[in-house]
This record gives sequence, C-alpha cells and structure tokens, in this order.
Amino acid sequence: MSEQGAETSFQLQRIYTKDISFEVPGAPEVFLQSWQPKVNLQLNTHTQRVGESTTDYEVVLELTVTASNEDKVVYLVEIQQAGIFSAVGFEGEELEQLLGAYCPNLLFPYAREAVSDLVSRGTFPQLLLQPINFDALYQQAKQQQAEEAANAH
Repeated sequence: MSEQGAETSFQLQRIYTKDISFEVPGAPEVFLQSWQPKVNLQLNTHTQRVGESTTDYEVVLELTVTASNEDKVVYLVEIQQAGIFSAVGFEGEELEQLLGAYCPNLLFPYAREAVSDLVSRGTFPQLLLQPINFDALYQQAKQQQAEEAANAH
C-alpha cells in the first residue's frame, strides 16, 4: 500500500494498437463449408517501464483468437493493444494490481472492437468477445505464483 498522506495519481497517457494480424489460411474454400466454428481465445499481458521514467509504464494486452471448423483453422486474429500509463505514488502490490488488472481492463474494449472489426471485414459472422474479469485473473495468477513458490521449497 502507499504511505498515508502520500500523493498518488494515475493517468492514461495513450492507447494504441502495437501489432495486429488477421489471417484466413484456407480461403477461399473455407467460405464454402458449413459454419460451425469453435473459437479459442488466449490472452496475456506484459508490462515494462517507458524510457528513463520511474512512473510511466507500457501495458500490452495480447489477444489471439483462433476459429476452427472441422479441425481446420478458419481464421486467426492476433492483436497487441497497448497503453502508456503514469502511476505516481503506487508501490508493491498496489502497483502490480493497477498494472496487471486495472490497465488491461481499460485496454480490453479497444482490443475487442478491433477483433470484431477484423472478423467482420473478413466477411465472417460478427464475433463479440465476452467481457473478461481481469481482477479475478490477476488474483488467480497471484495464487498460482504463491502455490508454485510454496512447492519449490
């Protein structure tokens, strides 16, 4: 936790698409098949300090969406949605939760929109990703780290 009386501030500096890819490996044949896809979503986050700053961080939310039909990949969407955030007066667990849960929560709607747009532009039925509880994912990751540390001793 931050010290009592210490001033804290959090600011969103910028949100941007760092990398984006859409592939349809089996086109045009995939458009002739019956449409009963299985959709798989993988996500990850990365955080790093920006330049020499001690308070600016880049948070990158990586999404990989794979739609398969009859065990063949129909389309693959990869996106790295990023943001630069300024976090002053936050330390330890409080800073980790801010960067590991709150920031990805801010980035997700932009990534979700980009995925939906790319899939629609590929002339596939619209794909709207379900909301994600990044706070719960963060807590699960922390619990898993604690368990792994306990098992390592």
